[in-house]
Amino acid sequence: MAMIAQRQAHPEGIMWSRLLSLFALLLCLTAVHLPAQAAIWESVPDEQLKALNLDRDASPKELFDSLSKRYRAELTKGKHAKFWEPIPMDMYLAPTLFYKAPDLNMEVTREQCATCHKDVTHGWVASWEKSVHANLDQIRKLPADDIKAYKKDIIAEVEVNLQSQGLLAQGNQLKDVSCADCHMSIGAKAGNHKDLRMPDRTVCGSCHLRQFAEAESERDTLTWPQNQWDKGHPSHSVDYMANVETATWAALQQREVAASCTMCHTNQTKCDNCHTRHEFSTVEARKPEACATCHNGVDHNEFEQFMFSKHGTQYQTKGHQWNWDARLADQNTKGGFTGPTCQGCHFEFKGQFTHNTVRKVRWGFLPFQNIVDNLEDPWFKDRKTAWVGTCSQCHSPRFAETYLTMMDNGIKDGTKLVEETRSVVKKLYDDKLLVGQKTNRPALPAPEQDEPGGFFTLFFAKANQTTTVDRTFAEMWEQHVARFMKGLEHVNPGGWTYSHGWSDLIKDQAIINEQDTLLREKAQMEQRLQKLESKAGSGGKMSSLDNRSPKSLLASMQADPLYTGGTLAFLGGGLLLGGLAGRRRNRTNDKEAKPEEA
Repeated sequence: MAMIAQRQAHPEGIMWSRLLSLFALLLCLTAVHLPAQAAIWESVPDEQLKALNLDRDASPKELFDSLSKRYRAELTKGKHAKFWEPIPMDMYLAPTLFYKAPDLNMEVTREQCATCHKDVTHGWVASWEKSVHANLDQIRKLPADDIKAYKKDIIAEVEVNLQSQGLLAQGNQLKDVSCADCHMSIGAKAGNHKDLRMPDRTVCGSCHLRQFAEAESERDTLTWPQNQWDKGHPSHSVDYMANVETATWAALQQREVAASCTMCHTNQTKCDNCHTRHEFSTVEARKPEACATCHNGVDHNEFEQFMFSKHGTQYQTKGHQWNWDARLADQNTKGGFTGPTCQGCHFEFKGQFTHNTVRKVRWGFLPFQNIVDNLEDPWFKDRKTAWVGTCSQCHSPRFAETYLTMMDNGIKDGTKLVEETRSVVKKLYDDKLLVGQKTNRPALPAPEQDEPGGFFTLFFAKANQTTTVDRTFAEMWEQHVARFMKGLEHVNPGGWTYSHGWSDLIKDQAIINEQDTLLREKAQMEQRLQKLESKAGSGGKMSSLDNRSPKSLLASMQADPLYTGGTLAFLGGGLLLGGLAGRRRNRTNDKEAKPEEA
């Protein structure tokens, strides 16, 4: 009432009030035309913005330009580039570096692409026709309570991104996303077939900028406190570079063998490892099988470990009842999920789901001693706490903490076995006792360098370049301890006891310890024989060996424990062969004496 009285007493107050109301109305009307994304998404971590020298109020264009510039600068043939050359298949695996369009000089319109390819590659067109890209209006028409209605916001977000980059006029909507947008340029009406491109991460990121930034942020958020791994490793964001900068991979002369490694190490180069083209189905990408192509096998068998766990049992027995159209954040509440998936656990970080899958990484691809030694570091403890939060979506925090602690202790035991065995292998190598090491271990092809039990021993075996000890230890540290760790991490009991893991680690250790004993006994015998030969050559007496009677010779060998094993067996074999030769001579003499018995 006092305010009204003041305005009546002061007419100018009424004027200011009306002006303020009008200004507020204008702000509201203007807000309708402002981009929905007024600042960089919270899901894009601060570490990435700092690395790109951007503020959170940067525009989508500024973010995309910074990301794509860094992406192209860092995606190269690697530090071993001079040692390998791409094969034709590499242009599909790393299109940014190697793709060459078919030499077909033909102008085509946007509409002609699908029309022609219905006859040429009908599978592409059929997949695209089922995709959201081809049916944006169907999404726009969904009622608000539809479980897929969240995709309306994604389309609006994409439009804002394109408008910021000048690729879509302000106020316009995308009609569809067709062949030309991905393989020519966004919004292209026509183009020449010989200028086609194979999409890489930046092409997808032009529209899906938030997802592009989240995925690329893996290299910014994974900085190991004691340099256990290089920055950003191991992660999808640097998996191609991790591959080409491995000396063994670059040294492989059999490039078709090397291509198998590359086919999985392409998350850095493109997006279709998870989002199969040309449908790019989110339903497919949310299922564990989407991860199975790469996350399987002897050194990273996460898929098998998950599938044989109780979590995997839930997926296999109940998964057909779950609604896979629910986004990850809504899987439990709206999707009816009663068990976790790869995506549900690894995309989550403190309640938020993003394309950065390494925010909780603690052990990496392999367990190392310098991880074991530093698990109490705040960096590792914070990430363990984040995992407790993830597991607590379904379990009690106490259960989660208890299991994760058991997991860590188990991995410590496996790491201890590896390190104990590593010292045995290294000592054999340093003492030059590996089979053929002094005479028959040729140099490796550049840029690989020799080391005991190195990664190369899984792929090279010229002469004694790789021995039983080398190979066994390579499998131990690169494969068996990895499977042991994955079994523990994915709660598959057989995966860390019998089927994989501990049992295999013990077998590796037994083989190497046995080889260590045999090789060292052999070396001692060789030294003993050399001394004896040296004495004989210098005219010195050889004690009982000068007495040529078999009884004295055997007595001498038995008196020296060095000879009670291999040397005695060698002597026995020699006597046996001598006896056989003698019998042959006797038979020959008998035949000569009695020709009628021949």
